[in-house]
Amino acid sequence: MARKKRGKPKEEEASEAWLLPYSDLLTLLLALFICLFAMSQTDQKKVTEMAEAFTAAFNSGGPSFFNKLGPNEGRRAQMPNDDDKGNSAYIAENQKLEQVQRQMEEYIQQNNLQDQLSTQMTEEGLMIRIGERALFPSGSATLGNQAQQIIPVVAGLLASVNERVLISGHTDNVPISNAQFPTNWDLSSARALNFMKAILAQPGGLNPQRFSAIGYGEYRPIADNKTEEGKQQNRRVEVLIARDYQFNGGSSGGNSDESNVIQTPSSAMPQARPPEEPAIPERDPNKAPAPLAGGVNSPIKTPPEPLQTSH
Repeated sequence: MARKKRGKPKEEEASEAWLLPYSDLLTLLLALFICLFAMSQTDQKKVTEMAEAFTAAFNSGGPSFFNKLGPNEGRRAQMPNDDDKGNSAYIAENQKLEQVQRQMEEYIQQNNLQDQLSTQMTEEGLMIRIGERALFPSGSATLGNQAQQIIPVVAGLLASVNERVLISGHTDNVPISNAQFPTNWDLSSARALNFMKAILAQPGGLNPQRFSAIGYGEYRPIADNKTEEGKQQNRRVEVLIARDYQFNGGSSGGNSDESNVIQTPSSAMPQARPPEEPAIPERDPNKAPAPLAGGVNSPIKTPPEPLQTSH
């Protein structure tokens, strides 16, 4: 028999099936590094906006470590109107009050009036405190010579803003009784009123509708009246530049109106609960009713009828 000729063994061609998982692996690695790079890049605008909101709300215009974030340290970013829940107006107003405070502090430093004038940023607004010695003689509501130098400065600062201004007079707890001022109420009210009149008399066209004056007497002390130093601090006139906007810290989710409602004293009082009706136990139909206290056959006693008398 003739032998069959065997063909030459075929050479196996190199398969390229490995390219598919390899390309998938490279794609996944590329996506991973892109995600890592994106997460490492901080959104500077959002960080600046957050720092602005925290600085205005919690530091009342004071220095904050948030100011060190970002390349532009002195720049204040404007928050978008859609997502800031109205805080952009609050921040803008706070910036104006901070500027007024800086100008007042510069005047105090330049004239060495640290023991007579001071400023404080509060939740209500910017407070300017002026000691008695800088404005009035003791026991008097007539403005002194030094007051004529301070009043134009305060009036100029008040002209740079449009907020409401509340001027309040304060005294110590030493009673006063004379023909002009029977009580400390009268003295503190007269001082606040005279100071407000002097402010409005300055050139600049201040709107009188923005101003109000009130006297608190000795009932709003800021120091202890047991010492002379404390009494001196309590004898003062305060100028409050009241805020028109309050910081809205409500979350964007849910009903923001309900989460930011401030309870008034009437709504905060606990409501009286209606008296609870006594619970009537359910009677088992298979059981006989419970006997009366006087026995089963005890009659129900009725009140005796009144005796009738013949007339």
